[in-house]
Amino acid sequence: MSELVKFRRLDEIVEITLNRPEARNTINESMQAELVQAFDQAEREFQQGARVVLLRGAGRVFSAGIDLNQFLELDKGLRDNLFPTTERYQALANQIERSSLPVICVLQGYCLGMALELALACDFRIAAERSKLGLPEARLGIIPDVGGTTRLVKLIGVAKAKDLVLTGRHIEAADALEWGLLHAVYPKTELEQGVAKLVESLLASAPLAVSYAKRVINDIADNSRGLHIEAWAQAQLFRSSDFQRAVAAMLSKQYPIDWQGK
Repeated sequence: MSELVKFRRLDEIVEITLNRPEARNTINESMQAELVQAFDQAEREFQQGARVVLLRGAGRVFSAGIDLNQFLELDKGLRDNLFPTTERYQALANQIERSSLPVICVLQGYCLGMALELALACDFRIAAERSKLGLPEARLGIIPDVGGTTRLVKLIGVAKAKDLVLTGRHIEAADALEWGLLHAVYPKTELEQGVAKLVESLLASAPLAVSYAKRVINDIADNSRGLHIEAWAQAQLFRSSDFQRAVAAMLSKQYPIDWQGK
């Protein structure tokens, strides 16, 4: 791994940190590949006594989501066959969800788009006050395709999932807590204490019991069909002229977008 993702082990805790603070920790293909390596390493650490993973973002923001610049770099062949790209990102979220260790996502600042989709794959989400969460894909002419619809519906229900996905709006941490999207919200100065409290509770349980219980619950709530449907819908939307125009407008900060519906 390079410096895009930092990995360290502190006793029984594995810490994985998104490390592009200058770019608000936006996720590109290189970071995705390094996150896969990091969670592979976490799995090996589980065999050596690790008990919990903390997923963080360096700096003031957890992550603003996917790096939009890479969309402009895709050639027509990739735009016409998006499935391999979608599958890679879905595989990362699935890897996080299926980790043998419980994964706690520690949020601050923004957690948007793909960043929220990765957070949804974690077992716990704890945020600092004034954090903002959202799935703004619809405002780009696409949909969340890395479990953002599938996991969200199961977590907070159809009505609230439609509110978040169809409007693309951001919600405050307090609202996300009320909706069941977050497990806890703390003042920024108390966030680490809150994380430590949850870690302590997890460490009080037997490691194999925690790991197997997580696996059983995940299998009961299997979401594989939903992920296939997300990938299918995204493949259609990715070829739309609305999406191409929206990316260019977003990068140049030109709003609003004059949607053409094609």
